[in-house]
Amino acid sequence: MFSRLMPREGRFFESFDAAAAKVVEGARELAALMGDINQLQTRMHRIETLEKEADVITHGTLALLHKTFITPLDREDIHKLATRIDDILDVAQSCAATIYEFDIQKLTPEAKELAGLCLQASELVKQGVALISDMKNSARIFEVCKEIGRIEDDTDHIMRAAMARLFREEPEVRQVMKLRTVYERLEDMADRCYIVATILEGIVLENA
Repeated sequence: MFSRLMPREGRFFESFDAAAAKVVEGARELAALMGDINQLQTRMHRIETLEKEADVITHGTLALLHKTFITPLDREDIHKLATRIDDILDVAQSCAATIYEFDIQKLTPEAKELAGLCLQASELVKQGVALISDMKNSARIFEVCKEIGRIEDDTDHIMRAAMARLFREEPEVRQVMKLRTVYERLEDMADRCYIVATILEGIVLENA
């Protein structure tokens, strides 16, 4: 009798979708920033706004988790997925803030390429999250996660090549340090997308 009176399931999947949509918007803004640094302040403020909106969604999801008796997925998986999706946008915001705080005036082709890959990975995260409500989508989810992994590998390769060129060609030590930090933020963003992919794979393996 008690369990029948407790809240059931909740709108978890809708919250995941909403948070993932914010991540894609933020990644798109970051990629646009990399393409035109003259738009830095506008893009940075937009990313900050999206990050705050995503935080609200995440906090709402976690609050709902505490109030819901029967959940559609394992409670720990819901918590991990909600917080790790949010982490992606946190890193995007940190990357934009780094460019502003370090007063970087010019970005490299590698930074633009890395940001483009982060956008691709973010779009795939959104796809994977949208599929997780139905385990009949398990094969497609695995494909999406595999593609995110491939992108994460690509960012590692580009990062190494970018750092090698930076140390060879950039004479200003401070500029090397600044750009290295930007590269690291972008690589971290791709890594966070891959972490979400591993969570999605784990959910499928547990529930399919």
